[in-house]
Amino acid sequence: MDKNAIKKYAVWARRALIGSVTQRAALYGITAEDAADTRAEVVMGRVLSSTEQRQRRSLIERIRTEGYTATIEGIAYTWFNRFIALRFMEVNGYLPSRVRVFTDENDAFRPQIMTEALDLTMEGIDPQQIYAFKNANDDEGLFKYLIIAQCNALNAILPRMFQRIGDDTELLFPENLLRDGSVVHELITRIPAEDWQDQVQIIGWLYQYYNSEPKDTVFANLKKNIKVTKDTLPAATQLFTPDWIVRYMVENSLGRLWLAGHPNEDLHAGWRYYMEEAEQTEEVAEQLSVLRAEAAALSPEEIRCIDPCMGSGHILAYLFDVLIEIYGAHGYVTVDAVKNIVTKNLYGLDIDERAAQLAYFTVMMKARAYDRGFFRRGIQPNVYAIVESNWTGGAYPYDMGDFLLAEEHRKTLNYLLEAFRDAKEYGSLIRLEPHDYAGLLRAWEQTAAATAPNFNMVLWYDAVKEEIPKLLRQAHFLFQKYHIVVTNPPYMGSKGMGTKLARFVKEQYPDGKSDLFAAFIERCGDFANADGYHALVTQHAWMFLSSYEKLRAKLLQKEIISMAHLGARAFEEIGGEVVQTTAFVLANRHIDGYAGSYARLVDANTQDGKEELYLSGAERYVARQDSFEKIPSSPIAFWAGAALFGAFEHGEKLENVAHPKKGLATTDNNRFLRFWFEVDSCKIGISMRDKVAAVNSRRKWFPLNKGGEYRRWYGNKEYVVNWEHDGREMKAAVVARYGGGSYTKEIRSEERYFGNAITWSALTAGTSSFRYSDYGALFDSAGSSMFPEEVNTLYLMGFLNTKVTDYILHIINPTLNYGAGSIASIPILWSERDRNIIETHARINIDLSRANWDSYETSWDFQSHPLAPTAYERREQFSYNINADARRKSVTLLSDRYERWAWDCNARFDQLKANEEELNRIFIDIYGLADELTPAVAERDVTVTRVYDTAADVPVEMRGSSYILTRADAVRSLISYAVGCMFGRYSLDEEGIVYAGGEWDATRYKSFIPDADAIIPVCDDEYFIDDIAARFVSFVETVYGADTLEENLRFIADALGGQGSPRTVIRSYFLRDFYADHVRRYRKRPIYWLFDSGEKNGFKALVYLHRYAPDTLARMRTDYIHPQQSRYQAALADVERLLTEAQGAERVRLTKRRTALRAQEEELHAYEERVHHLADQMIALDLDDGVRHNYALLQDVLAKLK
Repeated sequence: MDKNAIKKYAVWARRALIGSVTQRAALYGITAEDAADTRAEVVMGRVLSSTEQRQRRSLIERIRTEGYTATIEGIAYTWFNRFIALRFMEVNGYLPSRVRVFTDENDAFRPQIMTEALDLTMEGIDPQQIYAFKNANDDEGLFKYLIIAQCNALNAILPRMFQRIGDDTELLFPENLLRDGSVVHELITRIPAEDWQDQVQIIGWLYQYYNSEPKDTVFANLKKNIKVTKDTLPAATQLFTPDWIVRYMVENSLGRLWLAGHPNEDLHAGWRYYMEEAEQTEEVAEQLSVLRAEAAALSPEEIRCIDPCMGSGHILAYLFDVLIEIYGAHGYVTVDAVKNIVTKNLYGLDIDERAAQLAYFTVMMKARAYDRGFFRRGIQPNVYAIVESNWTGGAYPYDMGDFLLAEEHRKTLNYLLEAFRDAKEYGSLIRLEPHDYAGLLRAWEQTAAATAPNFNMVLWYDAVKEEIPKLLRQAHFLFQKYHIVVTNPPYMGSKGMGTKLARFVKEQYPDGKSDLFAAFIERCGDFANADGYHALVTQHAWMFLSSYEKLRAKLLQKEIISMAHLGARAFEEIGGEVVQTTAFVLANRHIDGYAGSYARLVDANTQDGKEELYLSGAERYVARQDSFEKIPSSPIAFWAGAALFGAFEHGEKLENVAHPKKGLATTDNNRFLRFWFEVDSCKIGISMRDKVAAVNSRRKWFPLNKGGEYRRWYGNKEYVVNWEHDGREMKAAVVARYGGGSYTKEIRSEERYFGNAITWSALTAGTSSFRYSDYGALFDSAGSSMFPEEVNTLYLMGFLNTKVTDYILHIINPTLNYGAGSIASIPILWSERDRNIIETHARINIDLSRANWDSYETSWDFQSHPLAPTAYERREQFSYNINADARRKSVTLLSDRYERWAWDCNARFDQLKANEEELNRIFIDIYGLADELTPAVAERDVTVTRVYDTAADVPVEMRGSSYILTRADAVRSLISYAVGCMFGRYSLDEEGIVYAGGEWDATRYKSFIPDADAIIPVCDDEYFIDDIAARFVSFVETVYGADTLEENLRFIADALGGQGSPRTVIRSYFLRDFYADHVRRYRKRPIYWLFDSGEKNGFKALVYLHRYAPDTLARMRTDYIHPQQSRYQAALADVERLLTEAQGAERVRLTKRRTALRAQEEELHAYEERVHHLADQMIALDLDDGVRHNYALLQDVLAKLK
């Protein structure tokens, strides 16, 4: 089955049908803006027939009730629904007429129903009408007539799929269906016939993909804090379950139930996804034998199965298949088996009316597949959409007299009228009190009409008599018990729920309130009888997170029979690591010591890969539930071995030795948080020992540990937080946000601020990383921190960055979020024998990582660029006569400098990798995990720079690592440093940042003088003396010497790539790529701002944010823009003069040159006006406001940030 083709078709068909239906409505004067007059007889100059008038009135009334958009989308879906159902039935030969609707006997797009129209005998066909269409050569009209007739005829056997076509739906029948490219033509040609043959799940795939754009809209709205409602919940949560997962759940619940009492090798052998029961102790085996004896008394007719979130019926379809096999093995004839399955065994519910239609269709098609005469038997399945009682207004408000002849029935009826108010909000989560619902239904059918005591009651009865039985049937389904419950429930976190649903779940399912799937785990247990099974596929968060600890405790009082732990990418429609799932089967009983069977499939990265791994029988585990309780909060850590359980039993909790803490939440990051390089460096307080030192420093901004990318040992020091006056402003903001109270609701663990710490990134990509943090930082919830005693810091650092910690964390919480609670549970085993080597390696690793982090200009401890020798270094190297040539090369040849730097980086990389592997070996031995883990560290997991000369040299296993640098990357970073020197941010005469705010001191620059006005033009030629390309050449000459200038420029140009001379390549880089690189390097918070006239490159100039002044734009306009305008005018005049005599190719060249100059001149003229407008305002920038805010003030003259 080509799901990509199915998806493309469904998405396209939805748009096409909505467009067609919209156009049809517009032909009748009905648009979103104008609902039109219901009495019109003439529309847009066309006289309407009486039939059209009636249909048009029906459409307008529907729009007034449902709204224009809902009506149009509803009618479009109705036709989509009908077309795919007809296509399925014709391909499989299920149409009672035996006449194909869309194709001929060869499956070509030549509708057989058209050629045999006069021979059709189905209800509603009028031969005279057919003759009329044929005589008028109106093939489209005839096709419409026949499709509507076919749909209405199918109402007799499939009433809940083919409701009779209403006036409004018929009026908006899509046009031109017989043409190539129509919705029907594409349905035939894009999806091959074999995808429809006996594969009723194609209906589900089409429905899911049809809803893909509405689903995207719902999730986009969630980002805007628009909650999911009962109308949008189906689209948001609809997810078609992969076939193999359905088979696993059904075979290990229904199949297990049957085989327990009726062993059958043939059935067993045919169920490929059946997981064998683990070997049990004698005591457990004895209890199981009693249960098997009870199961032996169960007949197929007695088995009740339900999918309470049935969607389009995929699970019901496979339940049907397995039940057929069970009946067959028990000696039933197929016809009787089908009847029993439809009427006695299968039940299904869903809040989505459209999905329920498809589930109904699925079951009916399954029945027809097994019983050719099924459609003639008048049997309908127990598959329905949830209905609400809102239309009744709730309980009947007056005296009901002797209505229904029993007070209990009257109370039950009124109870249900209240219980089912807003039922589509809650669906199958509704729990009903025990009442005689079956008796009430009988009483309604037998006595309601005759027992209404008064006229008001008679009127009420007439209004509700058709709907009340639906509520009573629904109550019966929701209340009765089932042997088997199988479902894929909706996944929806509490933050996305609407108010009613969130309140309902919190009240009814407090232990599962965090997500709908968790509430459904509980509800499915309610549905199942005492000996029943419930099988689900859900997100795996319930297995590990502390928020589900109470739910786990409940479930561990039952029995996990089996589990297929799927992890990420189990559903091919959901990419990435965020949605991680598990499929499992629970028994509604508990046997002490029972051993469940588990398959761990998390390491397979595709849907098909997980299925293959499951079928291989590899990664299988056996676990007793009572062992889970040895781990704090009892995670379902079925793969953990005895050694690890021993570590949890005998080890010391990390929370007792390091005190993990969750830090502050600013409540307004835009206001209180900055990258350190955005603000005035004079206002940043680094290395404050405590809050007293911070207050006394009178600084405003202080370092904040905020998690960040995967990086071990040291680094991710990027943010500063406004903690002026001991956080006075932030504390006041928190109190104001909550309308009073204490600021500690968000500002936590204040007593730990500024201390030495170990910090980590709470949100990971699968591998944990811990970093040493010096004195002076605060920390937030994403960069939680722990505070061990100094004597244990290095030991813990060595341990935490090992595979052992990662392995433990994946057991405690194999989600992507490691909060302080998860970290606190890590068991610590101390080894005094190994302490010295552990601490030595940890100290070296921190130093290696610190050196690597500080080698980048985005570190506040950056000293100088490793490829650029300082003036002091040049003097030192030239002062020695020993190895003079080598020493001179190290400061005069960039290529030599690069080779030495690359060697240093790679040596650092290799040493860190070796140290980490040694620490892994030590702790694997300490924890006894040699059978589970190996010491080897993958190169892509080492978090310091690894240098490759070119991108082509990067091995496959390292691609994608953020720690790879190439020669081109190194040269680009050198250029960035050079620009910093041009602006005075750095000096060749001093290490570190020389100017990033405060008082300017020109005496600190001797070797290379910064730009005087901090405006550096970026031009396609050397128009200005401070042209950036020329200044860069001067920088290279100053740093490396005049003798090697050309060689060094060639090295730079070769690394950058491009054509032309080295100076041309370098200039091109500044024009095209430098700013994009700078924006990327500084995380979209650039400190050098590009003033840019536009794509014609009329004018570009860089300005250093920290040297910007209110008169900067005025100086730019007079000193740079106006002279550039004059140059363009002079150049144009020169070209015009040359054109008077030019001919041939020269004339063509000059003409192109004139066109380009005119475009640049025009662009610069418009730009000058914008600059003028802003220059007159003398706009001042406050660095405390951050780049994002300040950039917006001048955005009309700045390059767009991409």
